Amino acid sequence: MKNNLFAIKILSTVLMIGAMGLEIWNIYAITHQLQIPSNIKPIFWIERVAVAAHLFEAIIAAFKAGSKDKIWYKYGIYTFFVGTVGLMELFQEEKN
Repeated sequence: MKNNLFAIKILSTVLMIGAMGLEIWNIYAITHQLQIPSNIKPIFWIERVAVAAHLFEAIIAAFKAGSKDKIWYKYGIYTFFVGTVGLMELFQEEKN
C-alpha cells in the first residue's frame, strides 16, 4: 500500500508542476497574442479543475494543521502537490 501511495505522490507532483507550466504557457501566449491550438483547450480546463481541487485541499490541510499545532504552510504546500493523499496522512495522524 505504501508503494502505491508513493507512486501516487510522485505522479501527482509531476502532474501539478506540469499543470502550472501549462497555465504559465497559456498566460504567456495570451499576453504575447500567440495562437494556441484549439485541440489543447480542453486540457487547460482539466488542468484548471485539478489545480482548483488541489488548492481547496491545501486550504483544508493548512487549517487542520494549524489547529493541531503543526506548521500550517508546510502541510498546505505539501497537500497542494500530492492532493488527497496529503489530507489522508494528516487525518490519519489524528487517529493515531
